[in-house]
Amino acid sequence: MEFICLLIVLLPLIGSIGAGLFTVSRKTAHWLTNTCVGLSFFLSVYVFKLIVLDKLLPFHSGTSNELTLYTWLSFGKLNLEVGFLVDSLTAMMMVTVTFVSWMVHIYTIGYMSDDEHNWSDKSLAGKSSYQRFFSYISLFTFSMLMLVMSNNFLQLFFGWEAVGLVSYLLIGFWLQRDTAIYANLKAFLVNRVGDFGFLLGIAAVLMYFNTLDYKEVFALAPSLSNVSIEIFPDIEWSAITIICIFLFIGAMGKSAQVPLHVWLPDSMEGPTPISALIHAATMVTAGVFMVARMSPLYELSTTALSFILIVGAITALFMGFLGLVQNDIKRVVAYSTLSQLGYMTVALGASAYAAGVFHLMTHAFFKALLFLAAGSVIIAMHHEQDMRKMGGLRKYMPITYITALLGTLALTGVPFFSGFFSKDAIIEAVHFSYEEGRFGAGFAYFSLVFGVFITSLYSFRMFFLTFHGKERMDEHTRKHLHESPVVVTVPLILLAIPSVLIGAFTIEAMLYGDFFESAIHVAKEHQSSHDFHGISTFVVHGLTQPPFWLVLAGFVTAYSLYMQWTGLPALIQSKFVFLHKILLDNYGFDRFNSWFFAGGARGLGTLCWSVGDVKLIDGLLVNGSAKVIGIFSQVFRRIQTGFLSQYAFAMIIGLLVLLGWFVHF
Repeated sequence: MEFICLLIVLLPLIGSIGAGLFTVSRKTAHWLTNTCVGLSFFLSVYVFKLIVLDKLLPFHSGTSNELTLYTWLSFGKLNLEVGFLVDSLTAMMMVTVTFVSWMVHIYTIGYMSDDEHNWSDKSLAGKSSYQRFFSYISLFTFSMLMLVMSNNFLQLFFGWEAVGLVSYLLIGFWLQRDTAIYANLKAFLVNRVGDFGFLLGIAAVLMYFNTLDYKEVFALAPSLSNVSIEIFPDIEWSAITIICIFLFIGAMGKSAQVPLHVWLPDSMEGPTPISALIHAATMVTAGVFMVARMSPLYELSTTALSFILIVGAITALFMGFLGLVQNDIKRVVAYSTLSQLGYMTVALGASAYAAGVFHLMTHAFFKALLFLAAGSVIIAMHHEQDMRKMGGLRKYMPITYITALLGTLALTGVPFFSGFFSKDAIIEAVHFSYEEGRFGAGFAYFSLVFGVFITSLYSFRMFFLTFHGKERMDEHTRKHLHESPVVVTVPLILLAIPSVLIGAFTIEAMLYGDFFESAIHVAKEHQSSHDFHGISTFVVHGLTQPPFWLVLAGFVTAYSLYMQWTGLPALIQSKFVFLHKILLDNYGFDRFNSWFFAGGARGLGTLCWSVGDVKLIDGLLVNGSAKVIGIFSQVFRRIQTGFLSQYAFAMIIGLLVLLGWFVHF
């Protein structure tokens, strides 16, 4: 097992090094990285079989393995190790990450085949961009695997930061574009804010538990549940609550929760395969995974859980509104990701960790599908991303159309599709928390239920504007429209299959079975008593609940506005200009950040330069010392007259002063 897990992690790293540091051809680069990530996926499936599937058989017991590779540092009783914790949660994440990553690798062969036009002729970076891109996405896969397979906080932090670093390189991949450089710098800085809180949380874990090993921390956590800490004088806080909130601040950055969400829409400046990789199964889900992994800690603090619940609810609802006014096809899907991450976060705050992780898995497939379908459309439209210049693509791109439809149905939560099972499970869990009396659960329940309508509306709006209605592209683009190549459509088909089926096949084991029994801890008082009575019963129950009717209402509204009365959206916009501007302005978050943080940093820098550098250092220390020396020089120069009588008089005066001093003492 140890060797297999090591191979799963190292194969993407080997592919990355081979494609990035050695002079290889384009063909060698994509074959090497695809082979390595593909092997990593099949080995992950094998580990999944050993950890999960064998456990389901009556004559096997299933295993959960903690593997220590080596000790990095020993200091007294503290051992900092590099190792793996492979349980059902890890195995599920390994399969999901490697499969989505492999599909993105295959898709990239077609999407990046004509990347030269994005670079100037004199650009040296453009000459090897194809190989470099494959190197980056393989390194991204390696970083994510290190994160999800870690068995201690130190290794978790390494994977956490490595994912952030590679995302910086990928978002700004087209470095000749100012918008790309701005976007990757924004992502890097905003994530550092969250990572600062995350690092404080890890430091607090080390201070109170004297270890960074998961197993030891979780075992000691109940004994420290009543320990208090004074951050401000005479105000005591629960140490567990502080640790959990600090750790979640890190998750807010990685998983783009309000107000640290601002980096994610701008990350669309990177190539589309990266949008799929970052927004589907990897970087943005790292925070959700981390909180689920830390469930033994979070179950000891209802305050932290309520905080998570409210933040997730705000993100789910208000980020969904922003998707309604976007015209860039990738940005619509990006704001959809923000909203769905809010759903996952709300599930965590409701102690429904399994439901949150279940939605993480289903979302990974259909969101990757939607991003890659959007990329297929962008290829056909000669890199045009404005939906107002699309329309009627259904007859030109049948495979992209069908797969995009399946992804949209899964995203909106249509019965029998994967998103239906995971989203309804979250809403039911939040309703249970509301009945239980958890603070913030009522607001969260309303946000999620109303968010279902918003999700359906912006999703079908995007679908109708892109594939149906009047053709709005120019004549040159229309004449050259055709289906994308096989390397693009095959990943779409392969992702569409789990987008439809994975929910129905796994819901019983993951949500109502013992799939996460050894990986996720839920306190008895937070456990739901609902039983599972089969797929058909679950679907029938869902058909009677408000979310289904809101999905239908969103579809009807989108069809009416963008297929029937196509002039009505412009009329509504003209009537609500102020509200439309607020949504386009992202509620003022970007404006505030630019004014307060960026402007404040520039103002502070200007102040330090004008006062500290110009006046203090240059004016006082450098030029001031020169002026003082000049003044003293002028004085001493007058003493040096050259007259012997004056020198003799000065000597006599000095002698008298010395004689008086000796007589006095």
